[in-house]
Amino acid sequence: MLNVKDLRAGYGQVEALRSVDMEVKKGEIVCLIGNNGAGKTTTLMSISGIVKQRSGTILFNGENIIGLPPHKIVAKGISQVPEGRRIFPTLTVEENLRTGAFLKPKLPKEKYEAVYDLFPRLKERRRQLGGSMSGGEQQMLAIGRAIINDPLLLMLDEPSLGLAPQIIDSIFDAIVTLRNGGLTVLLIEQNANLALEISDRAYVMELGRVALSGHSQELTNNNSIQEIYLGRKGTPQPEDDRVNT
Repeated sequence: MLNVKDLRAGYGQVEALRSVDMEVKKGEIVCLIGNNGAGKTTTLMSISGIVKQRSGTILFNGENIIGLPPHKIVAKGISQVPEGRRIFPTLTVEENLRTGAFLKPKLPKEKYEAVYDLFPRLKERRRQLGGSMSGGEQQMLAIGRAIINDPLLLMLDEPSLGLAPQIIDSIFDAIVTLRNGGLTVLLIEQNANLALEISDRAYVMELGRVALSGHSQELTNNNSIQEIYLGRKGTPQPEDDRVNT
């Protein structure tokens, strides 16, 4: 579904991405992990067209979307939930959801009900101002706003940031439910244990490049990943059980 080749992007004179290659297949959850400043958010923002790409290709369903403005990329079927949620605090839950459907102003009521089925708490608070809700409820709203337009690819940037463990479990259960329903997901997540647990494949980014890639279980068992990202000491690894570099 998504094929990124030799992607370079940055801010002013700073090159944040240096020849990034990755792919996301239909129906997968793929996660990006790495330290702060590794280029994870810039990768998502470049795919969305928010950060200008300097070179490379981004093929989405076979079409190169490099250079397209963000609203046209949304129309192609890519939605992003940014870090920090970025809901509209002075709009109600329903009004926030309506902004996600700007390409389809006459969206059927069933689409809103599908969001409420995924996050029943939002239905209870549909008349409530977004800014008066808890952080977990705002994250639910941000995801609901992103999926109401039926995207093909959902990109999530740090959905667990600042949330209580019980709420994190609810958010990640919803992500798995969406994938099981056919939605493809590209995920950035600070909790590498949780990201690797729910994802099919993963990319580890360092200094604007992909340093490691592989199936999530392979990376979970990799000594370096265990020690650096998972907070536990690695165990000896068989010679033929290495991930791609």
